[in-house]
Amino acid sequence: MINKIVPLESQHHDDVWRIERAANTFPWAESMIRKEPNNIATNFVLLVDDILVGYCYGQLVAGEATLLNIAVDPNLQGKGYGKALLEGFIDILQQRNAEDIWLEVRASNARAYKLYEAAGFNEINRREGYYPSENGREDALIMTYLVM
Repeated sequence: MINKIVPLESQHHDDVWRIERAANTFPWAESMIRKEPNNIATNFVLLVDDILVGYCYGQLVAGEATLLNIAVDPNLQGKGYGKALLEGFIDILQQRNAEDIWLEVRASNARAYKLYEAAGFNEINRREGYYPSENGREDALIMTYLVM
């Protein structure tokens, strides 16, 4: 298998939209998925043998990066693709001179939290009632990674 992380382009949008809806109870709006990136965007896809298995949306402004959205096809989770995508995102941002990377994760998303923690992210704060949930609202955990 050949894994490649490449910039997200318009030909990837249909697969990204399919994965976004399958992977998230509260997906982003389709218009956000298909939006043309601006000059601060750091959006990538993970291709395995030329099949899109995951994606991430981010941005980089004045040395500060934010991971806005990351997902792997639910049918392909548990194979290390999320880890590969996250590590690739970090590596690319390091090459682009990012100083730190920020993200938010649902408090209930233990699997993602463990992935981020294993990659070197540290929880630094909590936003109460940030995300919609099936039972009202849930907290967002704010995590940061210091790029070396």
